[in-house]
Amino acid sequence: MSGLNILYIEDDSRAAAQVGELAGGSGDTLTWCATGNDGLKRAGADRFDVIILDRMLPDLDGLTILSRLRESGVGTPVLLLSALGRTSDRAEGLNAGADDYLAKPFEGEELLARLRALHRRSSGREHSAVILYGAFECHVKARTAFRDNRHLSLSPKEFELFRYFMENAGEVLTREMLLRDVWKMNFDPQTNVVDVNIGRLRRKLEEGFERPALETIWGSGYRLLDGR
Repeated sequence: MSGLNILYIEDDSRAAAQVGELAGGSGDTLTWCATGNDGLKRAGADRFDVIILDRMLPDLDGLTILSRLRESGVGTPVLLLSALGRTSDRAEGLNAGADDYLAKPFEGEELLARLRALHRRSSGREHSAVILYGAFECHVKARTAFRDNRHLSLSPKEFELFRYFMENAGEVLTREMLLRDVWKMNFDPQTNVVDVNIGRLRRKLEEGFERPALETIWGSGYRLLDGR
């Protein structure tokens, strides 16, 4: 795999130098922007494989930058860095448009591994614009879903959940897997976010159809059926 072209938006010059040295040692190219406004300009003007975005910047909040990037059509995967590591902070960042969230302090090897995983997923989406399984269609770039050619109106998070099921069609997915890969969260036995969203997605996939779409495997997880 060739080196990544990385944009790093961070006001801390020491942190930028450390990540830059780490990236260079791994064959990656890093462009550093010290302000949110400069980062926005570079993200819109140049092509990057991934963006590392610090959440707390002096001129623009990282969540504001995320929103502006997505509103302007920049779909580059974004890893959000923050000293705020609570579950609610992670959820807020992911809901704002981040593709991954890493709390400070972090290990350099984990940062690079996450960046490469983001790039692989992004590249895979580009090459697999439509995922088909039984009666279901997932149009990745258009972010639309269909069952038997009928459009399914899904929220952004419901679509991400549906896409994950489509990418693993027929497999049993555990709550731990869903929390880790869809919500980017460590397993928390107290949270019901998976169950709530599974219920919502199931209703939308099955409403108006005779056959079930999602199967609950008690004690294991959930499986997407082919809908036929």
